[in-house]
This record gives sequence, C-alpha cells and structure tokens, in this order.
Amino acid sequence: MTASLPPSVPMDNPDDMFEEINPLPRLLMGPGPINADPRVLRAMGSQLLGQFDPQFRKYMKETMALYRRVFETNNTWTFVIDGTARSAIETAMVSLVEPGERVLVASFGRFGQLKTEIARRAGAEVKVIDAEWGTVFSMEQLEAAIREFRPALVATCQGDTSTTMAQPLDGLGEICHRYGALLQVDATATLGGMPLPVDTWQIDCVTGGLQKCLAGPSGCGPITLSDRAAEKIYRRRHIEEGLQAKDYIAGAGRMIASNYFDLAMVMDYWSDLGLNHHTEATSMLYGARECARILVTEGLEKAFARHAIASRAVVAGVEAMGLKVFGDKMHKMPNVTGIYIPDGVNGDRARASMLNDFGIEIGTSFGPLHGRVWRIGAMGYNARKDAVLLTLSALETVLAGEGFKLNRGAGVDAALASYR
Repeated sequence: MTASLPPSVPMDNPDDMFEEINPLPRLLMGPGPINADPRVLRAMGSQLLGQFDPQFRKYMKETMALYRRVFETNNTWTFVIDGTARSAIETAMVSLVEPGERVLVASFGRFGQLKTEIARRAGAEVKVIDAEWGTVFSMEQLEAAIREFRPALVATCQGDTSTTMAQPLDGLGEICHRYGALLQVDATATLGGMPLPVDTWQIDCVTGGLQKCLAGPSGCGPITLSDRAAEKIYRRRHIEEGLQAKDYIAGAGRMIASNYFDLAMVMDYWSDLGLNHHTEATSMLYGARECARILVTEGLEKAFARHAIASRAVVAGVEAMGLKVFGDKMHKMPNVTGIYIPDGVNGDRARASMLNDFGIEIGTSFGPLHGRVWRIGAMGYNARKDAVLLTLSALETVLAGEGFKLNRGAGVDAALASYR
C-alpha cells in the first residue's frame, strides 16, 4: 500500500493575502525561536549587495572571524550555511560521511533521532545508543560504545531542547580521537548560551542556529570544522562541471551526494578562490554577523551568566508555584526548562490561554513527553528579568483559571528573589 498525498489546505479567507503582513506582537518564551534582538532585525534591513561585491566579501570574512570567537576556536573553516540549523547538521553529515562508514549517534532526545535519520540517509552504517529522556550519558558509557563499535564519526547534541538536557562534552573529543573517530556536535540549542570551547574540547565539527541563544531569526546555520574534518571533506572535492578549469583534478574521495550541501564546494565559495556555488542569502548573512557581533561585544562569560541567572529564576518561580521540573536538574540546559503539566490541567488549553490572553508563547514537547511537559525558554534577547517575570505571572493566572491550587504571586516573588 502506497502513501497518499496529504490533503490540500484551503485558505480561510483568500482576500487576506492582499493585506500587508502585520503580526500581533508575541513574547516567544518557548524552546525557540525567540524574539530577535532589534539590532539584528535592523542589520537585516540593510541594502542588498552582490555576492562578489568587495564590500560583501569583506562582510563574509568578518563573519568568519566573529564566529571563531563565538566557537572559541582558531579553525580556519568557520562560516555559516544558508538554511536553518538543520541544514548545517545535514551539510556536515553528508560531507563528512561516505556511504558505508560507521556513525555512532549518542541520542538523548528527538534531535539525536534526527541525526540518526540524516546519517542513514547519507548511507552510513549507524549504531544508536539511547539515554532515557531526561538524562544524559556518562563518559564511561560513551567510551565503551566507541571502543566497541569503532565508528568513523560520533554525533551528538550539546543540548536537546526536546528533553531540556545538556550533555557534558569535556573529554569526549579526546576519547573519539583515541579510537580514530571524528566528533560532530549539534549546538543549535546552546550556542551562545553555555560554554562550548571547541578547541579546548577537541571537537571536530560544531553546528548551530541563530534562533535561540544567538538572538536572531531562523535561516542560517553557523559551522566550524577542525583541520582534521576539513581535510576529510576536501578529499571529496569535486568542482561543478561548468566551473572546471582544464587542469582540474577531482578529489580522491567519493563525490558528496548533495550539491547544495557539498561542504567542499561551500569552502571554495567562502575561500579567497571565491568559486561560485549558491547566491549567498545577503540579509541572513547580515543577521548572522550582527548576532555574533552582539554576543562577542557583550562577552561570552557575561552571556553565559545571563542565561544561567534566567534559568535559576525560572526554576525558582515554577517550583514556588508547586510545579515540578522535568529531568535531571544537574544536567539541565540553562536556556530551556521542562515542567511537568500538573494533574487536572489541560496543557494545550493552558498554552492557548498564554498565547491568546497574554501574547506569550511557551512550548509543549515531543514523543513520550508530548502532553506531559511544558517547556519555557529564556534565551538570547529574551533572557531578561522582565520577560521571565511576565511569563511566570501569566502562567500563575492561567493555572489558577484551570483550577490549580497555588499561592498567587509566589512564583514571581521567588523568581524576583532569585534575581536579587
């Protein structure tokens, strides 16, 4: 039996498409996206340039230099991928992994499952180790799996927003290299919100996104590659037929299966060779540059502390309301907090009330946590005291309306005391 096409989606009112876009303001306090910093939006409104205009090539080099600071790396190959954070993950996976190579995925949530699917699509022989949702792996567990499977690549998340857990990474790169593996880390949910010293932790490939701790919109994926990873990718270098010189010699490795997500060609595009690949998403590059500039100007340690302070305030507030935080609190991400939906409360109706009555968005979750857990994010531009207090105040009111017994004002008071 074959799958049928999904049903068409008719417009509610076709005349609406002729109206100017003017969305109602929202305070986005879910797991991402969040409200973009106004400075990022202003940068994105700047005049467009051609992709080979000297001004634009200068902005590209500045973006590379800024993201080296964001990633705390000296990696030459540090730039951005045009596409959402998922595009950066897929670009890395399809370019690093040749069909038949072994990939070990350490999965502790939905986005470990995503990396598993991408690796399989790339033709890898994949082994998955799973941590119970709400927990993370010990280094001993990870080393045992690497020693047994002997993968060419180990892939994991630093933070998985589906479970709100953050996997410790210090030491994992050294373990991977000892057994001949590269380490690929998805830091979409954490980049800019918690420490990620790429060189110190010996991580070979890290990908991120703008729409969470970096205070930008979705649509651009920062990436950094160690020399070891870059050399493996460049073995597979193939220049498009229309750009090949007469003396062109292809790389020894197998051609990367995707054209758009071919990192070797993207590296040529970002290099001084400037070989044409795609047309750079000009406005998104402006936004990515501004996200990094704002973070570096603030200072990484100050930004990490701001996210940690907001996290403590959220936890203090929800616990003072009588709610229970989901998962291992010792390994909770600093920018997203999972909260068990209390018995007798309709989780979807409560979220709808937060949105429709207060203009505040919080998240639900996926898979085994769907309908059991809410997720509150305080990150990027929204890792602010006023945003946290407004969200907790609205949640108190909504919970009271659902019949949940709580001491009104206790959550806000506890969060405010945490800030003070």
